[in-house]
Parts: sequence; structure tokens; C-alpha cells
Amino acid sequence: MHKVKISLIDKFFVPAASKAEFYERMHFNREFLKKLPRLIRQDAYEYTDHDGNLICVTIAEWESKEAIDQARESVQAEYKREGVDLPGILKRLNITIDRGIYNAIR
Repeated sequence: MHKVKISLIDKFFVPAASKAEFYERMHFNREFLKKLPRLIRQDAYEYTDHDGNLICVTIAEWESKEAIDQARESVQAEYKREGVDLPGILKRLNITIDRGIYNAIR
């Protein structure tokens, strides 16, 4: 029996003026996730709209929903350790996020 692939997919809308700081934070997050167990793979895709705003989609594929939950706890603990207020950063930079956990369709 094959396991169903499960992915955490985020779609970010990033105003043009916020791109540099967004990329910095995204790079940190992607490097941190690489160190976590049960991550299968991660990808990021982007395009710039006609107004210069960034639309970025990140996909992190995990072994299970439990692996996603454990990763979330690890990321939140790291943010706390570093004093990172992600909701505050997103608000300050006017970044919106659409986040969901998706199962692959067979």
C-alpha cells in the first residue's frame, strides 16, 4: 500500500517594497526545514505581477500529518528562541498568506 503524499502549501502575496526582507526570511525557513526529520522535499515558485508585487508558492512535502505538526512545533520553538514575531512581520510588510495542508490526488 502506498502512502498518500501530504504537503503544506503556502501562497504569499508580497508587495514590491517587501521582497528583500521576505526572501531573507524565506531562505532562513527553508534552510531550517532541511534539518527536520521526515521532510521529503520542498520547492518554491514565484512570479512578479504587473505592479511588481511578488506571488510566491512554497511546498513542503512530508511523510505524514504528524510530521507536519512536529515541524510546526519545531519552527515555532525556533522563532521563540530567536524572538521572531511572524504575524507581526507579515503585518508590517503587508504580506498575506494562504496556507493549507493538501493530500495528493491519485
